[in-house]
Amino acid sequence: MRTGGDAGRTRPIDFLPIAPVISEGTEHHMAESPTPAPPASPAAGRRGPTPKSIAVWSLVALAGAIGWATLALSRGEEVSAAWMLAAALGSYAIAYRFYSRFIANRVLKADKNRATPAERLDNGVDFHPTDRRVLFGHHFAAIAGAGPLVGPVLAAQMGYLPGTIWLVVGVIFAGAVQDMVTLFFSTRRNGRSLGQMARDEIGPVGGIAALVAVFIIMIILLAVLALVIVNALAHSPWGVFSIGMTIPIALFMGVYLRVLRPGKVSEVSFIGVALLLLAIVSGGWVAESSWADFFTLEPGTLVIWMIVYGFLASVLPVWLLLAPRDYLSTFMKVGTIGLLALGVVVALPTLKMPAVTDFASSGEGPVFAGSMFPFVFITIACGALSGFHSLVSSGTTPKMVQKETQIRMIGYGSMLVESFVAIMAMIAACIIDPGLYFAINAPVGVIGDSVQSASQAVANFGFTITPDALAQAAADVEEASLLSRTGGAPTFALGMAEIFSAVVGGTAMKAFWYHFAIMFEALFILTTVDAGTRVGRFMLQDMLGNAYKPFREVSWKPGVWFASAVVVGGWGYFLWVGVHDPLGGINQLFPLFGIANQLLAAVALAVCTTLLVKSGRLKWAWVTAVPLAWDVAVTLTASWQKIFSDDVKIGFFAQRDKYQAGIDAGEVLAPAKSMDDMRTVVTNSTVDGVLSALFALLIIVVLVDAGRVCYKAIRDPESVKLHEAPYVESKLVAPASLFATKEEKAELAAAGLGPEGGIRKEPAGTGSRS
Repeated sequence: MRTGGDAGRTRPIDFLPIAPVISEGTEHHMAESPTPAPPASPAAGRRGPTPKSIAVWSLVALAGAIGWATLALSRGEEVSAAWMLAAALGSYAIAYRFYSRFIANRVLKADKNRATPAERLDNGVDFHPTDRRVLFGHHFAAIAGAGPLVGPVLAAQMGYLPGTIWLVVGVIFAGAVQDMVTLFFSTRRNGRSLGQMARDEIGPVGGIAALVAVFIIMIILLAVLALVIVNALAHSPWGVFSIGMTIPIALFMGVYLRVLRPGKVSEVSFIGVALLLLAIVSGGWVAESSWADFFTLEPGTLVIWMIVYGFLASVLPVWLLLAPRDYLSTFMKVGTIGLLALGVVVALPTLKMPAVTDFASSGEGPVFAGSMFPFVFITIACGALSGFHSLVSSGTTPKMVQKETQIRMIGYGSMLVESFVAIMAMIAACIIDPGLYFAINAPVGVIGDSVQSASQAVANFGFTITPDALAQAAADVEEASLLSRTGGAPTFALGMAEIFSAVVGGTAMKAFWYHFAIMFEALFILTTVDAGTRVGRFMLQDMLGNAYKPFREVSWKPGVWFASAVVVGGWGYFLWVGVHDPLGGINQLFPLFGIANQLLAAVALAVCTTLLVKSGRLKWAWVTAVPLAWDVAVTLTASWQKIFSDDVKIGFFAQRDKYQAGIDAGEVLAPAKSMDDMRTVVTNSTVDGVLSALFALLIIVVLVDAGRVCYKAIRDPESVKLHEAPYVESKLVAPASLFATKEEKAELAAAGLGPEGGIRKEPAGTGSRS
């Protein structure tokens, strides 16, 4: 077993004989706590708030409150999108400053002196202590995929207010909490996956149910995200070139930071961003040059390249490709969204969508069917609460985090940033004309394929837009048509183009900004697929390790290659079939995306609540139990409606019965174009309905078993067993946040280290404590 030393080298831990790292299967009774006496609170000895601090945070709270009041109380008046920014940013700031610190210090008691698995098990492949700034970039890029861009756009059908409230309140009390607490408990368990933690801490029945549900859902989520990328990059030489160039740039950054200039994060960041900007600018040039044909790829070709890339990202050392590429992408993501927010402040666009539309109560919206509860909370997943995040928080990130005290910034902070991305998507959807919004997002079967029919259909929805306005909107962004460009991505790109063109270039630049946004979305999502594939590999190795122990060693090469091949083969198969058959492959499973993702969140929150109870934190279990109760109510209600609803727009089996009746009557019903298509729709609806029932049943099994374990832990604490690694004192010194505090700078200086941190040059203490 090896641990991290200087970048590029590993060395044995000289204090492991005193406090050995837990081996698989080792258990600790609560009465024999694996941790020593709790460390002093980080707030111990800290001075109370100063008048300046009180004034600053009071102003932040006031700005947020005014923003919320303006959004909620306006009735018919014009509302600037800047008020949505104020409401969101004020809420995020208060939540991070106070609530996340409360969870880190009081609930979890994060210990900066405790060695993380990245330090104890450093092997330069999967376990590697990674600079907090690089890891923040990796984690954010891995969790921020299609969800925060697409979900809010679709939910805007209900008006801007319901989705905005869920995005902000949901992330503060549910999404960011889930990510942070899952990351903490996985770090305490040598970076074990969510499914394996469920099996270890809940038991074999609930654990196996969780392992099966989590892995199947993971494959579906990855295939859905990959399909969005393929659709965005197909026939786009600009996007293919620019995104393709991020791979060699990332490899260079990895070698630079590991071999050439270890620890020089600022240097490599500057070089990487400069090269990224050059790649983006060059992509526009390539698209207009003779090279355009070479980089114009068909969907099938893109699928092959994505499968190859996903496999490489899963098997190569994490420092070489995955972490630097995600870090590089974060500059692009955060930078673009930051500039978009600045554009809102400068241009002050008006929210044209009503605060709440009639579709919120009727449940008969053209974008998606169903009432506000539960479907707004299913449609908006990433940005508020996303089960996929828990897989990253128990996958790559816990194997790379330097200090437990960084978990707050990485887990809670990155989720707040993703929620802000979702707020910007909501703004983009709501500043365009509502008539144009519905013409873009309603299916062709509802609005027809001409601007005249679309205009009439939109009028039936209660909004107005002329055929000429629809044609002009397409011409402004150099598209033949914007009708029925469903999925959310084109709407976000159009709103983004509206904001940027209002600040730079006017209408003449709108087409440039629109196509830039399409490329940006593809870059945004790709980082989720590559990191997700590696996380899927960890999950599969954990599952197989229960039957064959060598798989438990996550860096065992045969296991790495086999598990990676199975994972990419799984989502790659559904993706390949999906791009060749509009009704097959992942298209068949696409309707399960939202519910499956939120059911996954229920598993994560159930595991976190169980661990809080088992580890003696019963009085704080409400921190995860309350969002768990809400998520269970939402997802099981949605599952029930999807399974049993008589509305063919909602219920899978109702849809199956309708199309089966059509087959029996010899009729072909849209969107089917033949009897073969009709039979495919019947099969798809049946499979979706059965899987919905299966997922709901598996989650109920996990919840019941978790409740049993919690009840037992409360009644008989002495019998509780925890699978937590024993305490080992850390020799690493590193700041907890992006910027070192005055106290942290002094500690770094005393340890003979620069601002990047590292191994103490003069180790303090005895190397262990009991």
